[in-house]
Formats: sequence, C-alpha cells, structure tokens
Amino acid sequence: MGLFSKILAGGLGWTFGGPIGAIIGVGLASLFEGMSATKAEKKQSSRSTIEEKAARNANDFQIALLVLIAAVMKADGRVVKSELSSVKRVLLQNYGEEGTLEALQILKRLLEQDIDAAQVATQCGLNLTYSMRLQLLHMLYDIAAVDGEVNKEELNVLEEIAKNMRISSQDEASISAMFARNTNKDWAYEVLEISPDSTDEEVKKAYRRMAMKYHPDKVNTLGEEVKQNATEKFRKVKEAYDAIKEQRGL
Repeated sequence: MGLFSKILAGGLGWTFGGPIGAIIGVGLASLFEGMSATKAEKKQSSRSTIEEKAARNANDFQIALLVLIAAVMKADGRVVKSELSSVKRVLLQNYGEEGTLEALQILKRLLEQDIDAAQVATQCGLNLTYSMRLQLLHMLYDIAAVDGEVNKEELNVLEEIAKNMRISSQDEASISAMFARNTNKDWAYEVLEISPDSTDEEVKKAYRRMAMKYHPDKVNTLGEEVKQNATEKFRKVKEAYDAIKEQRGL
C-alpha cells in the first residue's frame, strides 16, 4: 500500500482544519473524504482507539511534511524540474516507489497553492511533540540539502519554520550543522550543541544527551518510514562524536 493509500485508510486529524486544511483545499480534501463510511468502519473495527490515534497522528505528520516541503521548494520563488527529481530521490529513500509516486502527486498539487510557512509551522508546533517537530525539521533540511547545499532562501524559510514550531535556536543549529560538514569547520561541535573549547568530559556528556534526544524510538508512532529517517539523524550525532574523538585523539 502506498503513502496516499495509507492516509486514505487511516484518515486525518488536526491537519484537516486550520492553515493546513485550508492549503490542502477542497480538491485534495475531497480525495480523503471520498472513502466510504463503510470502508472506514471496516478499517477501524479491528483497531483500538490508541491504534487509530497513532495512525491519524502519523498521517497528519506526513501531510504536514509535504506541505512544508512545498514551502521550502517555493522559497526561492521558482520550482524547476530538477528540484522535483531531487526531492523524488529523497522520498524514495523513505517511502519506496509506490509511496513516492503518490507523495509526488500530492506535492505537485500543493506547489500550486499559496503557503504561509509560519502559519503551518505554528499549527505543527501546537499539535506535535517536540521530538516529532525535531524530526520534521530534520527531514525538511534533508530535502533542502539534496542538491548539495541549503541556499540562503531555503535557510531563511527553514529558520522561520523552526521558530514557529517553537524549536530552540540550539536545536535548530544542531540540525542545520548536520548538513554543513563541508562548509562549517565546527559542525561536529554544533551538532552536539557544545563549543570547541569544551572539555573531553563535556563532549562525552553532550553525546549521551543528544543521543537520547534524537533516539529513533522518540518517533516510533509515526511509522517505519519516519523512524528510518530518524535513525539517519541519530547516526549523524554518532558521526559528529566520532569526528571530535578522532580530532582529539580520544
């Protein structure tokens, strides 16, 4: 079952209203509403209330992600075919062939809409846990950096999204540094949210703290695809720690 099919089966929650609901609009919303009540009841009958809530939460996360991907792609005022190809490569890593094709169909329709990234991010900030917001921001940076770098316009939008999702400046800088290894000599320290003059013991403590903060289990209710991306984020923390250890001869 592809991404869109999963969302159809599981339904939506908080994203169906507010700024995100307005953006996905009647045209896209009708696709979700087109599922018959009987089919929905059959899907829900074998699930507990907790499972239903988890499924909707995962679907809301995916829709919010696609809306914000569109906002980042539109940051420089134009969307070119090469960008869609690049985004497709990242989506393939997370959703597979069928899920990616369906995600791109949704994304192309979203790119036709006016998107207020600040309002969308604020809605996400009110409805997602902090760990989920960190994961959402990481996935957006992953998309923005797919062509090798995050340009100024994209960075401005990402910083605005982080601010309105109420992500701390330290955590935003940590995630940003994960994608700046070639341009920021202190990237490893920024990933661990410490400075180059930190003691060896402070480095070790910082690694343990960040490893706990970014552990993939923090987002295990969002589905296997998101958890795989969270594992990549967790791996980047380990790479930062290893880089510092090698630099210091620890």
